[in-house]
Amino acid sequence: MTFTVPTVDITSYVVDGSPADRADVARRIDDACRTVGFIQITGHGVPTAVLDGLTDAVDRFFALDLDEKKRYRTPPEINRGYSPPKSESLSLSLGVESANRMNDFFEAFNIGATAVTYPGVDLPQPDYADNVWPAVDGFERQVGAYFAEAARVARTMTRIFADALELEPGFFAERTGHSLDVMRMNNYALAPGTDVTLDGDLVGMGEHTDYGIVTILWADRVRGLQVLGADGSWNDVSPADGALLINLGDVTARWTNERWMSTLHRVKPPVIDGTIERRRSVAFFHDGDVDAVIRTLPSCVDAGHPDLYEPVTVGEHIAAKLAGSRAGIRNERAEREGARVLASSR
Repeated sequence: MTFTVPTVDITSYVVDGSPADRADVARRIDDACRTVGFIQITGHGVPTAVLDGLTDAVDRFFALDLDEKKRYRTPPEINRGYSPPKSESLSLSLGVESANRMNDFFEAFNIGATAVTYPGVDLPQPDYADNVWPAVDGFERQVGAYFAEAARVARTMTRIFADALELEPGFFAERTGHSLDVMRMNNYALAPGTDVTLDGDLVGMGEHTDYGIVTILWADRVRGLQVLGADGSWNDVSPADGALLINLGDVTARWTNERWMSTLHRVKPPVIDGTIERRRSVAFFHDGDVDAVIRTLPSCVDAGHPDLYEPVTVGEHIAAKLAGSRAGIRNERAEREGARVLASSR
C-alpha cells in the first residue's frame, strides 16, 4: 500500500468558515490522525514575507563560523540556543540506543516562550528560560515574527482537534494558557556540498516522536525526512509548495490512548558522492502547560481499549525526553514508543 500524507485545507478555521466546512475539516483531520499522524495543511495564513524573513535569518545564522555559533550554546537542561553537530541523540529520548551515541548530524538553534511571555504567572525555570539571541542583524525580529505565526497555527490546530475529538471547545485552551512552546531551527550541512566523514550509518536526526501536543513544521523541499508507516516501513515525506507539515506528539497520543498516535520520524540527509545535500527545517513544538496533567480521555477508553498510560504532567514528560536527546540519559519512560522503533525496518 502506498504511503501518503493527507493534505487538508484549514481555511475555514482561519477565516471563520461555515459550521459545515469546519465539520468537514475536523472529520478529515480525525481520519489523518487515526491513520498516518502526519498531515500537510494549506490555507494556514502564514504570510510569504514572514516565511522569507525566517529563512533569511536561518541562513545568515548558520553561515557563521562554528566557533561563533558555539558562543550561543547553553547547558542541556536549558532548551535554548545553539546545538552543534553530533551533540544530540534523539533516539535516546525514546530509550533506544543508537549505534553511535550523540551522533545526530544536524546543528540547531532553539528559542521558546519565556516567563515574560506569560505575565502574572509564576513559572518554573529553566522551562521558561530567557532566549539567547545571536548578534545577527534582524534575527530576533524575523524569527520572532514566524514564532508568533506558528503559535497561531498551533492553536488553530488544537481548536480543530477539540472538534475532531468531540471535546469542549476550550479543552486545549485550558491546558495551554502558558504552554511550553519551543521553536527549533535545523540545518543538515554547514554549507551546500560540505564534505563529511561517513562514520557508520550517518544520522541526520535519529528516530523519535515529538514530545508535546502538536508540531508545526516548515521544511525545504529536499528529501531526507522519513515517517514510519503502519507496516513498519520508513517513507520519504516532502511538503507541497506552500504547505506546512503537522505531526502529533506524545502528549496527544497519551490523551487519546493512542487513538491518535505520535508519529515516529527521522531525518536521513541525502548523501551524494560523499557530500550532504543541504536541508533546512523549522519545527514549532506546542507542548502544553508545564503543570497540565496528561490523563487519558474517558471517551478513548472502553472494554476493547484499556487505559495504556498513567497520569503524568507535561513538565515531567518533557523533562524525561529532553534528558535523553540533549544530555544522553536514556529515557526509561518511553517503552511503548521505543518498541515501535525497534520493530521498524531500520
